[in-house]
Amino acid sequence: MFESLQERLGSILNGLTGRGALSEADVSAALREVRRALLEADVALEVVRSFTDKLREKAVGAAVLKSIKPGQMVVKIVHDELVGMLGAEGVAIDLNAPAPVVIMMVGLQGSGKTTTSAKIAKRLTERQNKKVLMASLDTRRPAAQEQLRQLGEQVKVATLPIVEGQTPVDIARRAVQAAKLGGHDVVILDTAGRTHIDEPLMVEMADIKKVSSPHEILLVADSLTGQDAVNLAKSFDERVGITGLVLTRMDGDGRGGAALSMRAVTGKPIKLIGTGEKMDGLEEFHPKRIADRILGMGDIISLVEKAAENIDAEQAAAMAKKMQSGKFDLNDLAGQLQQMSKMGGMGGIMGMMPGMGKMKDQMAAAGLDDKMFGRQLAIISSMTKAERANPDILKHSRKKRIAAGSGTDAAEINKLLKMHRGMADMMKAMGGKGKGGGLMRGMMGGLAQKMGLGGMMPGGMGGMGGPGGMMGGGMPDLSKMDPKQLEALQKQAQAAGLGGMKGLPGGLPGGGGLPGLPGGMKLPGLPGSGGGLPMLGKNGPGKKK
Repeated sequence: MFESLQERLGSILNGLTGRGALSEADVSAALREVRRALLEADVALEVVRSFTDKLREKAVGAAVLKSIKPGQMVVKIVHDELVGMLGAEGVAIDLNAPAPVVIMMVGLQGSGKTTTSAKIAKRLTERQNKKVLMASLDTRRPAAQEQLRQLGEQVKVATLPIVEGQTPVDIARRAVQAAKLGGHDVVILDTAGRTHIDEPLMVEMADIKKVSSPHEILLVADSLTGQDAVNLAKSFDERVGITGLVLTRMDGDGRGGAALSMRAVTGKPIKLIGTGEKMDGLEEFHPKRIADRILGMGDIISLVEKAAENIDAEQAAAMAKKMQSGKFDLNDLAGQLQQMSKMGGMGGIMGMMPGMGKMKDQMAAAGLDDKMFGRQLAIISSMTKAERANPDILKHSRKKRIAAGSGTDAAEINKLLKMHRGMADMMKAMGGKGKGGGLMRGMMGGLAQKMGLGGMMPGGMGGMGGPGGMMGGGMPDLSKMDPKQLEALQKQAQAAGLGGMKGLPGGLPGGGGLPGLPGGMKLPGLPGSGGGLPMLGKNGPGKKK
């Protein structure tokens, strides 16, 4: 979403950080560029003016011009102001009210209200153990109520039975009554939208609000609509009174201006962001983390949380046992590729790693994208059970059959087998040391070395294979760290200069550089790296089954 803005701001700030001293003219020129970058990203004009005025006030101060590293000081000021613009702290959905808590979803047609309602219901059911009832109040759009019923079945959440001929206000009244009788904790009312704001829509919203007394009124807005989304939020807030915003399609290629403007213009917090069509494609909005991503500092904390959600603890323990015996076949490799896909694929993971936001183009040129995972999984799926368990038996005739079955060629099969051999060798080396790997330890071992974190934090593990082993400078067990410790870890990463890095430290697992990337960068488990994908271990973050 913020790629173009990230590139523009990155190049402006890199120009400042490379200098020993800054004059007032340097800062003014940089601020002009920042202003232009924000306007091009579709941020509202009044927000841009306010933002650059605050930056000028702080950046032209004597503290910056005379500081030891004035360029880095300006980066910090821009970061702090971005956080201020987005809202200092993340705000979650408020359920602090007598049950059933009513959440009313409003917005224009096509913004994703129905899908978002089901995503929120799934999130509240699974994460907060709430009993949720969903009700569709959309009597105009064909099959809207049926759509919500099917989504309810998909996420295993109850939906209000459909009664033909009822008005939206009647359905809202019946939903609240049914929730009280059924002992539900939360009721989600999915209201109707229009293609544009009109008087009948606003009257209907006000009537529904009157009979259901919602505790939360969430405006669902499509982040690709740019400044229209800001005007929409203003109109709904004036007429209905919204308590928060949900931005959908944040994984799209929009310019991101709506997200930056809405909080500043309406004063209402962005509570959630939609990041895909799947039912788990919903994230809490953390202003600081979004600011980190915009400035290319990565988002280690979200990466850890994503790993904790998506990694199966039992599978991880089984993998650790296998690793200790030094075994690693193609079934295990397929499992690793699927785990990476669940965590957002190559792009999603790299976008959260410090300094990696700028590498996406080079990675795409080298053919390293999520399609590569798909091709590799297709190759493994086209093999027999015996071939997956023992890749050494794959001779020319078998490869020919697999290539035909997977729609690939012999060269891709050979690349996959080479990658597997490198990973299997790594597993043997780990197994010999008697250590189980951990996903985040594997992924971030090199970052730990760069930060000098070896054994400093509680739960530190001294690195795989002991001090100076595969990942020297051990990594703390991130699954056992609380959010404050993770925040501290993120700060240490930035302090160590990982925010504006042009390449990852060489300490990442897996020898060998990656073709087509500068500086002989090392990435785990990619063709030509000779290394392995980060492994899942019994101590790695994992969700309990």
